Amino acid sequence: MSRFDILLADDDADIRLALELLLQDAGFSTRNAASPAAVQQAVAAKQPDLILLDLNFSRDTTSGGEGLALLPELVRAQIPVMVLTAWGSIELAVQAMHLGAWQFLTKPWDNQQLLALVRQQQQLTQLTKQHRQLTALQQTPAADWIAQSRPMQQLELLVQQVAATNANILILGENGTGKSVLARRIHQLSNRSQAPLVAVNMAAIPETLFEAELFGHQKGAFTDARQARIGRFAMAEGGSLFLDEIGCLPLVLQPKLLRVLENGEYEVLGSSRTELADVRLISATNADLTTLIQQGQFRQDLLYRLNTFVLELPPLRQRPDDIAPLAQHFVQLFSRKYRKTAARLTDQARRQLQAYHWPGNVRELSHLLERAVLLCQHDRIDDVGLPSQAQLKQQPAGLHSDAPLDLNLQQMEQRLIMQALQQSEQQLGRAAELLGLSRHALARRLEKLQINLEQI
Repeated sequence: MSRFDILLADDDADIRLALELLLQDAGFSTRNAASPAAVQQAVAAKQPDLILLDLNFSRDTTSGGEGLALLPELVRAQIPVMVLTAWGSIELAVQAMHLGAWQFLTKPWDNQQLLALVRQQQQLTQLTKQHRQLTALQQTPAADWIAQSRPMQQLELLVQQVAATNANILILGENGTGKSVLARRIHQLSNRSQAPLVAVNMAAIPETLFEAELFGHQKGAFTDARQARIGRFAMAEGGSLFLDEIGCLPLVLQPKLLRVLENGEYEVLGSSRTELADVRLISATNADLTTLIQQGQFRQDLLYRLNTFVLELPPLRQRPDDIAPLAQHFVQLFSRKYRKTAARLTDQARRQLQAYHWPGNVRELSHLLERAVLLCQHDRIDDVGLPSQAQLKQQPAGLHSDAPLDLNLQQMEQRLIMQALQQSEQQLGRAAELLGLSRHALARRLEKLQINLEQI
């Protein structure tokens, strides 16, 4: 993540140097500007997170006119500005505040006070960015939610019924079936739709950062906690929290999540104050949680809190009536993304899609059509680039195979990972997408299962 970027705008080189040494030593990134024109050039090159602005750039000038003239332009660009002014220029600072400056500080400044104000703005900037991301997420329609087949229409009826409640929901389904899309659909139909939907990939969170990620931390709560961080529960306040891959949550961490679900209480790391969470929980997994409970890897009382209502997403091979409309949706989506004229799927291409068994489900369909759109040279797609006929006839021995299940869960997981690695030609990113995992989560599984890529 890039460091907090501060533009130091002052004609006095000594002042700029003093600020630069102080702020860089505190972990911030700084740039310099010695004139209003230099400020404009620096902002045009890269918009800073904060500007420390002197109002007087010309030697022996005390009117503040140069800085005040620059302020409206910076405020329109939504850049926070902290004005630096001499003791005798408090009226100028007040005038700057009226023009939109965020804060002012007098020269000579107190180092600790300056750093405290900068860190305060850093946290405000972080919260603003998170709010924009969450707002964009919740306003993004669940366009991938297509329910023309009978199984999906039945599921849609259940979704309509349960979305309006505050009941916790557990979504089950194979990798790539669209569990995150269903979570967004539930949120948008709920009475919490105007509040954030926050997604967390449980498999991607290291055990040591679990509490900090979910509950947040204060500055100094642990070695690398240089500034406070808001947790996912607080980010989702009043809205919905989507815990993806809940079956990957280590057993040692499950009591920490259970406590929040039981009484809504948690503590921010480094704080003794108990916070109350107001979130609607949506969880998802492709694992058999009952088997994990029997193996001692998942708590039964946690499952009871998660599965107030269970929704099961059917694999794509069981909803053939949705394949064509989903395919057309992805063609249009990727045509817009790559600025290409939307192509038409020919009857031949549609027959190919209908004949395939889709082990990777909707995610595989999406990747396949993205590639087809990129390679399309005309206004139609005749060949969607399915695997060879030999591969089509060889049904993968995954969870949906008719072969007898004489493997334990770890062996099955290892087999699925091996298949994904072979299908993706050992490209970890592509294999992770096929498995519905993050690249980091797949790497952890490879290490856990002692899978050596050189032996595949």
